[in-house]
Amino acid sequence: MSTYRAFEVTGARNFELVTREIVDPPAGHVRLRVESCGVCHSDALAVEGLRADPSQPVVPGHEVVGVIDAVGEGVSAWRVGDRVGVGFLGGHCGQCTPCRRGDFVNCADQPQTGTTVDGGYAEVLIARSSGLVRVPDELSPALAAPLLCAGLTTFSALSRLHVRPGGLVAIQGIGGLGHLGLQYAARLGYRVAAIARGQEKERLALELGASHYIDSSAQDPGAELRKLGGADAIVATAASGPSMTPLVPGLAARGHMVVVGVSMDPLTVATPDLIFGPRTITGSLTGSAIENEDNLEFSSRSGIRPMIEMMPLSRAPEAYERMMSGKARFRVVLDTAA
Repeated sequence: MSTYRAFEVTGARNFELVTREIVDPPAGHVRLRVESCGVCHSDALAVEGLRADPSQPVVPGHEVVGVIDAVGEGVSAWRVGDRVGVGFLGGHCGQCTPCRRGDFVNCADQPQTGTTVDGGYAEVLIARSSGLVRVPDELSPALAAPLLCAGLTTFSALSRLHVRPGGLVAIQGIGGLGHLGLQYAARLGYRVAAIARGQEKERLALELGASHYIDSSAQDPGAELRKLGGADAIVATAASGPSMTPLVPGLAARGHMVVVGVSMDPLTVATPDLIFGPRTITGSLTGSAIENEDNLEFSSRSGIRPMIEMMPLSRAPEAYERMMSGKARFRVVLDTAA
């Protein structure tokens, strides 16, 4: 096999299925045969033309699982046949100031898989070796793929909280991120409150590990959290600033809200809600490659699994549209073998 298929995108939603020549990986990189690739909302950066030069073609996709079939010069930790994952952060450089301080997530010279470099809507991917993640044998490629971004995002947010065992943690939104956040929070030993719109999601929330359900379309979520004693932490996954605003008063003293749902809508906060507590609001961006390995190991041992819909690589544009429509339940995964 000397060529492979890939979906390139230029401009806004201009997909094209192309055939490319297979090339050897450069120094510090590996080449892998893609098995599965999750379809994530952040793929919009490439597909909607929200990058520096949308006229240049790029292959979207940053929840990639595959098998290494070639290694570049200087790569010693990885071998042909290793099954690996590649997430949104495509590997730190190890030389910039953040890297020298051990802050690999904020590396100043890190490719963004599927946005600044080619991603996984393809049969073959070349990736920087420092961004590779070992995938446990117990996780199938299709189930591992969404955990590399959606899973890591919520796992990292929860891992950085200083909440006592049994403390109240609220997960806002039951979607691609939230349905995993509920599972992580429950497995980490927290008392979990799920917040979503409508009663139809209550049963699923309880099945995923929630102890309490708050219908934000019929109740004031902040007031309901206060009735439960106040949330030690809230992980806000819904991509809506206005939906996050009423959550802040529901934090307990010294409570912490972590925002992981990306939205251009502003989150409005009254200063007394921050000062009298006090309370903290921060954002959280995914995690490093080794943290992603921790995430996959924890997910594998704890039985955390994404709810997925499978589609063949040939239907990648349709898979993206389904994800963007909000109709997917809850993650779409592309299968290159189908």
